[in-house]
Amino acid sequence: MFERLFPRRAPESPKLPEPDAQLALGALLVRVALADREYKAEEVAQIDRILTAMFGLKPIEAAKLRATCEALERDAPGTPEFADILRVELNYQHRHDLAEAMWKVVLADGKRRDIEESMLHQIEGALGITPDDSAEMQADATGM
Repeated sequence: MFERLFPRRAPESPKLPEPDAQLALGALLVRVALADREYKAEEVAQIDRILTAMFGLKPIEAAKLRATCEALERDAPGTPEFADILRVELNYQHRHDLAEAMWKVVLADGKRRDIEESMLHQIEGALGITPDDSAEMQADATGM
């Protein structure tokens, strides 16, 4: 009876910031790490190191940015929308560096998984990374 009189409201999800290049990069790093449905400590640590290095952040700032990116990745647009932001805001060399960083995340847990590599190749394509550069990055990252 009380349920009909006072129905429960679904909790409102917190308002997320509009993605900029920093958030789009972080969200894509998280997306690559989650591609295999496992999010390991090694991958989290690698994402934090990348965010620290790329944006000159302190470790706590990088962890906070990653946490925002995790929420954004869950509730935000798809890969093409994030890639569009990065294509507009970053030149090719920066997008290339970003793809190299993503390879580090994919391999951070010491395991190669086809699903992670497939996701990364989709992101590389959306970022406009050439197939030759992609093959070279993959070979460098995997030691081939």
